Amino acid sequence: MAMSEAVHERGRVVYEDAQPSKHWPRRARMPPKNTQPKYRQIADYLREGILDGTFAAGQPLPSEDALAKQFGVTRPTVRQGLSELRASGLVEAIMGRGTFARSPHSRPSHTRPRGVRRTPDGRYVEADGIRWTDAEPPVATRTDAPLALADLLRIPPGEPMFTYDALQTADHGHLRQLHRTYVPFSVLVDTKYEEEAPPPAPELYTPLADLGHELHFTEYVRTRMPLPDQAQALRLSDGIPLLHVIRVTLAESDKPLALEEFHLPGDELELSFKL
Repeated sequence: MAMSEAVHERGRVVYEDAQPSKHWPRRARMPPKNTQPKYRQIADYLREGILDGTFAAGQPLPSEDALAKQFGVTRPTVRQGLSELRASGLVEAIMGRGTFARSPHSRPSHTRPRGVRRTPDGRYVEADGIRWTDAEPPVATRTDAPLALADLLRIPPGEPMFTYDALQTADHGHLRQLHRTYVPFSVLVDTKYEEEAPPPAPELYTPLADLGHELHFTEYVRTRMPLPDQAQALRLSDGIPLLHVIRVTLAESDKPLALEEFHLPGDELELSFKL
């Protein structure tokens, strides 16, 4: 059978391709090449296995060496893929044992109640009851209020504030958080703290109450990726987000008196609020 047949058109010959015979084999389409980075391919492979039950909850995942060999990559690339799954709560790394699948419906390893309560002796304590230890004694420094914090504190941008920074640990170092306290100078006018720095929160709450304020609190919670120094201080693996909590201490008139920032590891933690 001819591959083409001639058609006469206005004095010239045009060859048109004939329809291919059903006996001619068609060329098979090549599967699309996976252009995703290797670490993402690893994460997708494991995620699919966890969701379809190939890797049941509590079952160890293939070792880093096995995954590196399977995908033709180095172990750091495998760890990057595993970090993605840790961030989404689908795997849990246990030191000395390996990485294990988690059910997408399972609860995080730690639940921390949020809030502040007052004890019978008048002290203010965190609702989670955790006893935090500062890595170093906090020292008050002066900073000028950036626009975002000035808005929450309802003070002019650039107003000076006392600021405390602390890396805090608990449970023999297994729990870590970064805690920062801001107190605007204007809140301390006509008090003894015009001459001396007030203590950081939560010890700050008692002096504020002693000044005649009836305290209450508002918190704002969001997630974001950590800055390099935050990831190092909190010992976060690549790809793990943090929880950024802002707490504003208010007087009975809803006037802001102080502001705190908490940066918490976001991979194995949930926060609970009593409403």
